Amino acid sequence: MKVLFIYPNTYGMNMIPPAIAMFSTMLKKDGHQVEIFDTTYYQTDHGIDSDGSKVERLNVVPFKMNKNVLIKKTDWRVDLSNQVEKFKPDLFAISSTEDMWELGIKIIEEVKDYKMKNNVPVIAGGVFATFAPDLCIKHELIDLVCVGEGENALKDLCNKIENNDYDFSTITNCWVKKDDKIIAKNPITKPVDINNNSVIDISLFEDERLYRPMAGQVYKMLPVETIRGCPFTCRFCNSPDQMRLYKGVGANFYRKKKMDLVYKELKYFKEVEKVQYNYFWADTFLGMSNKEFDEFCEMYKDIKLPFWIQTRPETVTEYNMKKLKSVGLHRISFGIEHGNEEFRKKILDRRWKNKDIIEKLKIPKKYEIPFSANNITGFPTETKKLAFDTIELNRQIDADNANIYAFVPFHGTPLRKMCEDLGLINHETITKCLTAESQLNMPQYPPHEIEEIKKCFSLYVKFPKSRWKEIERAEKNDKEGNRIYKILKQEYLEKYMPKPDADPHGGAEDFEKLDDPICSTPLIRPKSVSDEMH
Repeated sequence: MKVLFIYPNTYGMNMIPPAIAMFSTMLKKDGHQVEIFDTTYYQTDHGIDSDGSKVERLNVVPFKMNKNVLIKKTDWRVDLSNQVEKFKPDLFAISSTEDMWELGIKIIEEVKDYKMKNNVPVIAGGVFATFAPDLCIKHELIDLVCVGEGENALKDLCNKIENNDYDFSTITNCWVKKDDKIIAKNPITKPVDINNNSVIDISLFEDERLYRPMAGQVYKMLPVETIRGCPFTCRFCNSPDQMRLYKGVGANFYRKKKMDLVYKELKYFKEVEKVQYNYFWADTFLGMSNKEFDEFCEMYKDIKLPFWIQTRPETVTEYNMKKLKSVGLHRISFGIEHGNEEFRKKILDRRWKNKDIIEKLKIPKKYEIPFSANNITGFPTETKKLAFDTIELNRQIDADNANIYAFVPFHGTPLRKMCEDLGLINHETITKCLTAESQLNMPQYPPHEIEEIKKCFSLYVKFPKSRWKEIERAEKNDKEGNRIYKILKQEYLEKYMPKPDADPHGGAEDFEKLDDPICSTPLIRPKSVSDEMH
């Protein structure tokens, strides 16, 4: 069997997709051949350019990589055609997040003639496929949609095709279509044992894909799995629906990998792949017991590489910060999300007090661990006035980088359902993350006001309140507003941002973004198995 993975992605979202790398290892073990068509470094007709003008490009968030990692000069359509003609795949497998789905479809449409001529099936997977299978399967070229984890589904599908059995109606976890009609909506099976997975296949990717900027430096960096799923229930995330999905088959989606297996992978990355930096993409890295935490720290003493984690403020203690610092913790990202306690509790299901968040985030500062504070605005029922509560909270947190992003109502999140129930968005609407302003046209907090908060958030957080009238004028997207903003931005950069060649322990993550250096590269949750064909 020959499997060609299709991975629609934007320049700047540089972490390799661990799910595809894992599937490649699994399929190669079964004797199959695997290749990938990855759009990360292509100029593809998707999105907007860095200056905000609509252009036929994919590189929404260009930044300097300093490792000869450049946008490809070739036409992606020609390269795809040549790859398909040479490889002659027996299966196309598209793994996509929601905001990349339409780009993925454009890629699949480019291979339509080959698919139809050779009767090659297309399977779609990922978080979007899991939570909007009805939308995915509507496209004429999609034959199967994987709902839930994809390990077993892919193995079964490949075995069937290898044996010339094109009756896919029994493939587990899949919706199946034949002759433009859905013939099966098969139930999901219990989640896989992640402790049976082998080391992910790095050879599938170009070497350039292994480099990523972090705090002004570029490292050879790989994603590392310690936990799959999340124990928390944030309503803007798909974790609650993942848990519900698997609870229906009597299983817990939240699983932890054994530390000896984590060590084996880290050791391999360091000694064989010459990795310089480890990126732990668990939604809440510190969602572990004290025993598991101590096992990790003891294991990591032998790795001795800098690493990044993301976690919640309430998981922080003096003990774990001091110990993580001693074994190489380089940076942390904390999800603050919103500054109004009542709104945060009612709408987001995050129940911590502001005073507790402020106190907890003094601890990493004490141990000189740089961290970013991530926030979101534009939630359903929010107002611009409420957004200033988020600004006020961040002013009391001495983060190395405080940033804010517009809420995106992804399918599979509780807040998506709330938005649909409120009539703010249709079920059929596919959300955009990097390529559009907020798609929620709320009368009390319209898209242009959300953009104003995003534009000047860092200025409001760092500058004294005596400058707020000036910043308020800079919010406006007119000639005078943009003139003032440009002046304030330059002042901000000089006072609060290091130079690109500064010490890697200072500065904002990914600060070399060209279109607006005040903000770090827009954060989409680190690519995880729950983001791809899981």
